[in-house]
Amino acid sequence: MRHNKKFNHLGRKSAHRKAMLANMASSLIKHKRIFTTVAKAKALRKYVEPILTRSKTDTTHSRRQVFKHLQNKYIVTELFNGVAQKIADRPGGYTRIIKTGYRLGDNAAMCFIELVDYNENMLKDTTAKKVTRTRRSRKKSTNEAVAEQPQQTVDASSEAPVTEENKAE
Repeated sequence: MRHNKKFNHLGRKSAHRKAMLANMASSLIKHKRIFTTVAKAKALRKYVEPILTRSKTDTTHSRRQVFKHLQNKYIVTELFNGVAQKIADRPGGYTRIIKTGYRLGDNAAMCFIELVDYNENMLKDTTAKKVTRTRRSRKKSTNEAVAEQPQQTVDASSEAPVTEENKAE
């Protein structure tokens, strides 16, 4: 029985899997977005998010711990100097997976995995969403309906309604 064994082995031996995830994490940090299968992206997210959390504290110990996983000093420098400042105020959830369809050859589910703070298009959309209305009704509110109708007053001497346009004449 497979009780409590939720880890996806991705059809590889452990050494191959660790090397692949380290290379994918380095590519994600370098390019900010990579194109891969959904299964690999989900495994990569579990691998890279603790590394990104570790990079928020710039100490020698945390640099060594990150280097132990990535094995590339240029990527570690890029992570601590560039990426860490951008994700410093985010409490977690540094990556986003966007499904793109299926691969033509073997029909594998494909996706983008990207760093959240580096997609400028998504950042613009979040500010635009705050202005939207919450009601679905197309019915005008009472303030808008009153503003569109001309104000009518009753003249006491003539008993006829007088609009603002007639008052000006």
